[in-house]
Amino acid sequence: MVAPFTGVILAAGLGKRMNSDLPKVLHPALGRPLVSHVLDQLAPLHPVRLIVVVGHREELVRSALNDRDLHFVTQSPQLGTGHAVQMAWEEVERGAEKGGETVLVLAGDMPLVRTMTLRRLLERHVADMSGATFLSGELDAPSGYGRVVRDRRGDFVKIVEEKDATAAERKIAEVNSGVYAFQRKALGEALGLLRADNTQKEYYLTDTLAILKGRGMRVGIVQASDPRELFGVNTPEQLSLVDETLRAWGES
Repeated sequence: MVAPFTGVILAAGLGKRMNSDLPKVLHPALGRPLVSHVLDQLAPLHPVRLIVVVGHREELVRSALNDRDLHFVTQSPQLGTGHAVQMAWEEVERGAEKGGETVLVLAGDMPLVRTMTLRRLLERHVADMSGATFLSGELDAPSGYGRVVRDRRGDFVKIVEEKDATAAERKIAEVNSGVYAFQRKALGEALGLLRADNTQKEYYLTDTLAILKGRGMRVGIVQASDPRELFGVNTPEQLSLVDETLRAWGES
């Protein structure tokens, strides 16, 4: 059994390239919303509190998930992943009252991430006493993902978003999944130091990792054994790929 943790699911986005007004996390894979697959993989780990950050057409997301024990917070305007977790912070603190000193953050459009991988991430994070630990993977086609930059020893240096990456950094195959485990107090302090000085003018949750490293805290990396677990959904083509993968896994 993993140590007590609070889960934060990011589900505020529209998904402009989906050619639909439906919230991205409600698009179906195998006939069920993407976010439902994520919640199903989290359930066996028994989070002490589960928070869903909503935004675009939030009433639809709330309605679709109203049969689950969730706590919703609204992100408006939507100023990035770091801002989303800032909006959830009051609920995160309530999770701490139940012992949730670890905060697991993940996107609601990653239906292929598996319970065993999330368990491995949480266990490594606690065992190593890291300020943060994130899930990575190596992709043959890493376009669109933030790249993981390591030093010569293989230790974490930074994550650079593709829009901000140099040509050399874009050649890196190891990418960030958007799944993180944080020490709660350390995350709270780092969120207060975020700045939107990037191309998108957004508050990136990834920047908290560099902040924690700069404060002398360990930032760990756990690689997914199957890189398909990192697949998110930003286009109809990616949705089809995720649907096919879920179908194949179900038949294997």
